[in-house]
Amino acid sequence: MGYELAEQMGWTLPDVVVYPTGGGTGLVGMWKAFDEMEALGWIGPQRPRMVTVQAEGCAPMVRAFQAGDEFAAPWQGAHTLADGLRVPSAVGAFLILRALRESGGTAVAVADEAMIEAANLLGRTEGIWAAPEGAATLVAFQALRRQGWIGDDETVVLFNTGSGLKYAHLWAK
Repeated sequence: MGYELAEQMGWTLPDVVVYPTGGGTGLVGMWKAFDEMEALGWIGPQRPRMVTVQAEGCAPMVRAFQAGDEFAAPWQGAHTLADGLRVPSAVGAFLILRALRESGGTAVAVADEAMIEAANLLGRTEGIWAAPEGAATLVAFQALRRQGWIGDDETVVLFNTGSGLKYAHLWAK
């Protein structure tokens, strides 16, 4: 994803990347790709601030990041309607936390209800049928904008990693 992101943005990385994180391989892979592209001379040393987004009912990265821990302890009693975010213990947790800290990024936990509201908003306004995982990035983005963590003039990429079709049962109401 890191290579695709850089290519689609004309080899200039965004200021912020907001990524829904279960196992975290996407975020870790992007971070590695940025280093590889710099070594190849394709991009400069500037990196986006990486934001990991998890569900409130399963947020081991958020808890570890906020505590300043190097490793994330397994989350007990994990529950969320976003299947891709229900990962109580990521194998590469230390790599995720390292990328967040090296980039000056952060970690955000969002409520399941907010994911559904954001998915509905994306559908109505953008024609995107996002999975709850992708909708979670919009919730986190909105919160970080309100807090001033993301500025008006910054370029931000939100990753929608799944289709709402996988969750048709949520929309059947």
